[in-house]
Formats: sequence, C-alpha cells, structure tokens
Amino acid sequence: MSKTIIAVNAGPRKGWNTDTLISEAAAGAEAAGAAVERFDLFRLERYTGCISCFGCKKERHKGHCVCRDGLTPVLDAIREADGLILGSPNYLGELTASFRALYERLIFQSLTYNLETPCCNRNPIPVLLLMTSNAPDTAYLDLMRNYRQVLSTFVGPTEFFVSGDTLQLKDYSKQDWPWTLFDPEAKRRRHETVFPQERAKVRALGEALARQKP
Repeated sequence: MSKTIIAVNAGPRKGWNTDTLISEAAAGAEAAGAAVERFDLFRLERYTGCISCFGCKKERHKGHCVCRDGLTPVLDAIREADGLILGSPNYLGELTASFRALYERLIFQSLTYNLETPCCNRNPIPVLLLMTSNAPDTAYLDLMRNYRQVLSTFVGPTEFFVSGDTLQLKDYSKQDWPWTLFDPEAKRRRHETVFPQERAKVRALGEALARQKP
C-alpha cells in the first residue's frame, strides 16, 4: 500500500514561490510512490485558530480538535497520513495567520499538560516545513528552529527549508512608487539562477520524506 502525504499551502498566491516549492516537494513524494493530498488554506471554508475550548483535553476526544470548520478535514487528513508537507511565506517576521491557525490546532490537540506523557499523538509522521521570505535565507533561522522543535515533539521528526530573497513581482516598475529597499534586478537574477536549484532540493526533500520508514 502506498503512503499518503498531506501537502498544505499556507500562502495565498497561486503559482508563486511558496506554491511552487510545495508542488516540487509533492512531486518528489509522488516520485517515491506516495499519494499526495493537497490543501490550500486560503481556499477553504471559514476557520479560526484554537478557540481554547479544551474539548481535546477530554478523554473521549483525546488528540482530536473538536472545533468543526474549514480546518477539520485538514486535521483529519493529517491524523491519518504518513507524512506532512507544510509551506508558508513569511509575513512581517512570522508565518501567515492561516498557517498559525492550523499550527495552533494541530499542536494543541496533542498537548496533554501531563509531565509523564506530554504528547498524545498516536501517529507520529515526518514533517517538511517550507518557508519563503523576502529577507535573506538566514534572517529567520531561530523562528524556524522553534517550529522544528515543536512540530518534532507533537507531530513528528521535522526538517525545514528556507528560500529567501524571493522575487515578489514579475514587474516591479509597475508600482506607484519605487521600491528602493532592494534591487529588483538582483532579485530577478536570483529567481532565474538560485530558485531552480532550490526547487530541485525541495523535490529531493519531498522524495526523502516519502521514503522515511514509520
């Protein structure tokens, strides 16, 4: 039986950096024989982050978020999956609000507040966390290390990949005022030379994710 990998896009822009890297990772997983089910958070029915109802702390709902909304099928799919690909752009020094909503509910449902068994997740799975950013690759490593630690504890062994200094627009000259904080031509050159290499690396990471043993 082939593995099932869940790929979740927490970015809004179809065909751009985050979407592209998630597609590459998913293609790598498929090349390894896995089936990939994809969710785009910006295209789901309405949902929220954790509402602190503590329903998941009751024995009959242990490990299950009881809030029913657009995130429910995503959480249900992850719970039964063999691997997870998460991708988000960095907005103002953090991953998107859509990512955070999923992250809160994904993690909190498995948090027990019990010293002996702090996590009740019965199906640990490998995770690949992708982040794209307009800032340099190294700007948010502490942020990503923190996500890696928490995801590894409550979901499964996590690896992350950062694509920085990304191209934001096809034509920067069409903006109403000049964006002088960076060099658009340098960004375009990087997109044409470095980003294809990053796509290949992420595809290999997706393949490795699907090949990991339970």
